[in-house]
This record gives sequence, C-alpha cells and structure tokens, in this order.
Amino acid sequence: MARERRSFVALALVVAAALGMQAIRPSLGSPAGAQVEMNVPPQVKEILVRRCYACHSDQPRLVWWDQVAPVYWVVASDVQRARRVLNFSELGAKPLARQRAELFESVNQIQLGAMPMGLYLLGHPHSGVTAKELATLKAYLAPFQPVDATSVGDEPADESVAVLSSPGLQRQPAGPSPNGVPFLPGFADWKVISVADRGDDHTLRIVTGNDIAIRAIQARQLPSWPEGAAFASIAWQAVDDGQGHLRPGKFLQVEFMEKHRVQFAGTEGWGFARFVGDRLQPYGKGPRFDNECLGCHEPVKGNDFVFSLPLPRGSGPGGLRR
Repeated sequence: MARERRSFVALALVVAAALGMQAIRPSLGSPAGAQVEMNVPPQVKEILVRRCYACHSDQPRLVWWDQVAPVYWVVASDVQRARRVLNFSELGAKPLARQRAELFESVNQIQLGAMPMGLYLLGHPHSGVTAKELATLKAYLAPFQPVDATSVGDEPADESVAVLSSPGLQRQPAGPSPNGVPFLPGFADWKVISVADRGDDHTLRIVTGNDIAIRAIQARQLPSWPEGAAFASIAWQAVDDGQGHLRPGKFLQVEFMEKHRVQFAGTEGWGFARFVGDRLQPYGKGPRFDNECLGCHEPVKGNDFVFSLPLPRGSGPGGLRR
C-alpha cells in the first residue's frame, strides 16, 4: 500500500507540474508596425500565407500541439525571432525594391533548405514549399532585367562614376550604426572577392575584403574566417547601356560584416552594419536590427555565415581565390 501511495503522489505531482506549466505562456507580441502587406499576384500571396505566415506575420497560426507547454515556449520564441527577421504583415510598408529584395532572400533560404526550419518540419511535416510553389515565387521575381538607362538619365550619380575609387564612398556616414558596428572607411580600397548582379532589385554588387580576409583566402583557411576579417558589399543601381552591357548607376548602399567573436557573440561572432544612400544613412531602428542580417545568413552557417565564398582561380597553390 505504501508503494502504491508513493506512486500515486508522484503521479499527482507530475500532473500538477504539467498543468502548472500551461499557465506560463510567453506572449507572441502584438503588431509593432504599420499593417501593410505586399501587393503581389494572388498565386504568390496564397503561397506566402500558406507557407510563411504561420511564423513570419502578425497573425501566427498554431496547431493544438503548438499550444502545449513546453512546446509552446519554443514556438513563441521562434515566432518572435522570425518576425524580427521578416514580417510579411508589415513588409508592404517598405519601398518596393526592399520588398522584392527580402522576398528574394526568402526564396534563397528555401532553395538552401534553411526554410522552413527542420525542427518546424518535424512537427508540421506538410508545411514545406513544393517545387511548383518555389517555381511560382521565382517566376514572380523574374524577369531579371536591369533598369534602362533612359529611365534614370544618362548621367550616373556623382558617387558612382569611379565605382570603387569614388571619394564620396570614403567619407564619414550620417551617424553610427544602431548596434555599434563601425563604419569602415577604407573598404573601397580593399581587394575584390566577388561580383554579382541581383535581378530581383536591379542592382550590381561588388564584395571587397580587408587584408585579413584576403590573407585567409590566400592561405586557404576557409570556411572559418579569422578574427578581424571584414567584408563590404557595395551596391549600385544596374543600368543597361542598350547594347547588353550593365554599368553601375546610382550608388545605393554599402553593407559590412566584421568578425570579432567576443564583441559580436550575440550574432555568431559577426558584426553587421548597413549605410544607405548618398548620405550613408545608418540602417536599423534599434540595436537588435542585426538579427535580420543574421537570419539572412543563417542558411550558410556551415560557411561561417558568409555567402560570398571566393571561387578557385588558377591552379597554383598560392593563387588568389575570388
């Protein structure tokens, strides 16, 4: 009898603890910004609502097992973080180019297998984006056509004439980055690591690396980048000269990544910053804006969160990669 009584008491305590856990329910939060959704074709909107809004919107959808603690605690944390990275309920309030750029990054994450997250798929096995749905999203972002020169004028902005040697790119920004990551004024003189044209937002981009990054490339130390390595991604509007050639038009922004494991421990050892427009206006409404940057780079965690890995060039053992 004594053993049965102890078993009953233990069971009662477990049940009481389980019921008590249900009372601890972190808030999913309330809308923080203007509720303006993207103006996209119905077939695109339907995919976003069905596949993305469950976490990346101000109308999260939780099935019954998501509501049970301790699973609810994990879900609430994931939803809050997901909305900080990308919130489709508020994305429509941003400029059109920014909307398309963020959707482009979302499609990249789907193709890289980072979204939906593996843990989420375990509990929601039918929530993955199908190949047909992915093709629909990619078709919406196409055609990858640059801006025509006649639509922006024949004269590029003053700060984009000399591309990397423009003195305008070297000046101090309008203010500091909200998260304290410094502006790196020498980025225009760094060596080029990669170049790309982004068809979704009609931009040309050049990624440069500081001396520490270049030495790591030459020594083939990748994918783990050393302390102090830094990159700059410089973006201009892509302009077609009418003969099939792209040239940089108006300077748009420069983004920085700088490796300091202790200083930037909260963002996986990388400091992120962005400075926008002719005045190099710092991007971000608060010090935690860089969660958005980290979320974008999460799919390439295996490459130390760096997208622009240099490609082999030449066969010599000391040859520079880019």
